[in-house]
Amino acid sequence: MSATEGEKKSARVVVADDQTVVREGIVMLLGLLPGVEVVGAAGDGEEAVRLVGELAPDVVLMDLRMPRCDGVEATRRIRAQYPGTQVVVLTTFADDESLFPALRAGARGYLTKDAGGDEIVRAVHSVLSGDAGLSPSVQRRLLERLSRSEAEPAPAAAEAPDGLTARETEVLVLIAEGLSNQEIARRLHVSTATVKTHINNLFAKTGLKDRAQAVRYAYGKGLVRPPTG
Repeated sequence: MSATEGEKKSARVVVADDQTVVREGIVMLLGLLPGVEVVGAAGDGEEAVRLVGELAPDVVLMDLRMPRCDGVEATRRIRAQYPGTQVVVLTTFADDESLFPALRAGARGYLTKDAGGDEIVRAVHSVLSGDAGLSPSVQRRLLERLSRSEAEPAPAAAEAPDGLTARETEVLVLIAEGLSNQEIARRLHVSTATVKTHINNLFAKTGLKDRAQAVRYAYGKGLVRPPTG
């Protein structure tokens, strides 16, 4: 080991996972490896955000599907409120519906739970160095998505009105399609509490009072087209 490697400062890490056995296993694994120091563990996204505020870790290892506040929303809040803390997603899922929302929320790394300890440590230090910490399978998926985007013209999309965020617009469209809060939560892989927060925000921005008005608004703005046939 070189002097530089020996003197490398350990990264201070918070582990967030709602499954106790998985969470404790990750903490135990990282405790055996050089280059990282686990300073806290959270059982859901709300607790993860709170611990970041209290402990100011360098990196959060973030599961995605958790109660109260899912990993995407927790990542978005951490990156907005505590920009000095990076997020590396560590999840079972590597599908587009999990990967891209997490990256858009501000995650700099993305690993699946079959990653080894050394790979996790490398990803942690990569994001701290300003690089991306992505598993090979995730890199391939990103390249495939990029190739498809370059080969196919992007479909025309209505611009989000009244300052709505992309996720608020997505929730609005699903309301217009007749989905309940629970169904929207399952579709977006978030908690119902997160869906309610998005609905309250979009209602405040648009001045809408109820779901019926939201449906009319979505059609009026061209976000949803009437069914044909």
